[in-house]
Amino acid sequence: MALEDVYQRNLHHRTHRAGWLRAAVLGANDGLVSTASLMIGVAAARSEQSFLVTAGAAGIAAGAMSMAVGEYVSVRSQNDIEESDRLLEIEHLAIDPEGEFEELVHIYIERGLTRELAVQVVTEMHKKDPLEAHLRDELGQFPHTKARPVQAAVASACAFTAGGLVPFAGAFAPTAGAAASSIIGFTLVGLLATGIISAKTAGSKILIPTLRVMAGGCLGMAITAGIGQLLHVSGI
Repeated sequence: MALEDVYQRNLHHRTHRAGWLRAAVLGANDGLVSTASLMIGVAAARSEQSFLVTAGAAGIAAGAMSMAVGEYVSVRSQNDIEESDRLLEIEHLAIDPEGEFEELVHIYIERGLTRELAVQVVTEMHKKDPLEAHLRDELGQFPHTKARPVQAAVASACAFTAGGLVPFAGAFAPTAGAAASSIIGFTLVGLLATGIISAKTAGSKILIPTLRVMAGGCLGMAITAGIGQLLHVSGI
């Protein structure tokens, strides 16, 4: 099989999306749920509509920046761990190449190869690039699944903003009393779309991931609305 054919076949897999898909799904879902929960909580406390709009806009801006920074820091930490493991593997190969050779042979034997075949495979791999072989088969590091902090941060911030704008649109209902219902309606549609899009992007079945996204969002909104109602009744 030609190299181009192998590349085209690999495009059908979704693992190359791991570096940004998780951040995008998390950002969109968090933008929907946190913004909707904030605004529903404010609406349940019977605040003025102008304050509701202000709270929503502030929530989107603060949340998007928080998501971007948090995602960058967490993914960058993962990069640091991968780089540390890479340097350690370079040191091990320099100090004990025979031991590293046997370690890789043992890995292939556990995967079902005979010792003779495993030795042959490792020999050929060590001739080409021993570090790449050990990073891939010993540590599970692959170039196409490598964490990308900047890409993840941008995807998270953009997805959060897009998600947050959905319930934010509900704040412009004709009256403050109708705003809460409008926000909930917009958010349910947004959660449905997020669940379907994320499932299709990941290549998984649609029903269960979508129901999971919607159930989590509804729970968050219900809890926040209850707190807002409690604060209003308590007169705090």
